[in-house]
Amino acid sequence: MRRNRRYKGIVIGVTGGMGTGKTTVSKMLAEISGAKVLDADSIAHRYLKRGTRTYRDIVTLFGKDILVKGKISRRLLSKKVFSSGCLLRILQAIVHPEVIEFIDRELTRTKRRTYPAVIIDAPLLIEASLHKVVDYVIVVVASRKNQLARSKRRGSISRSEIVRRTKMQIPLSKKKKLADFIIDNNGSRSNAKKEVKKIWRDMCLRKK
Repeated sequence: MRRNRRYKGIVIGVTGGMGTGKTTVSKMLAEISGAKVLDADSIAHRYLKRGTRTYRDIVTLFGKDILVKGKISRRLLSKKVFSSGCLLRILQAIVHPEVIEFIDRELTRTKRRTYPAVIIDAPLLIEASLHKVVDYVIVVVASRKNQLARSKRRGSISRSEIVRRTKMQIPLSKKKKLADFIIDNNGSRSNAKKEVKKIWRDMCLRKK
């Protein structure tokens, strides 16, 4: 995918565990650079909609008890798939290829004169092998305490559910080994923004 894309600007993958602040970092980077953001989670949600082939496959495999008024409930689906690594991998096998294909199309359509960079904001960037199609990987890290606190503020899932989901992702220690840049997001928002600015400068210098 990377070799064949027509878009010649910088492609950046931003990833991290639950509650590390990767989406915040992606937004900061977009503001600083003028980049286009592709939110992998939002893209994946498209393929849960009724009428899509993926909707039919998911309902067939996971049962109608994940439906609420005919729509797939992300809460019910998450509860089911995060109870088993096997079920999670089945869901990923259905959705990930669609997300990758969508991103491929967007990279092909995107013009460098309009956007100097494209950011792929993806919690499962590495799990979905999307790190292979970007120029740079940014891994956002935070302490377990901060991850839990941020995740609790953002949603209504329990602490035990947050821990279970985190354990099913590739550990941050392994993600860091594949990173071109690492942002420690345990500090203030202003500190994170300074790091983002520095990383963008470094990327621009490397591109020359």
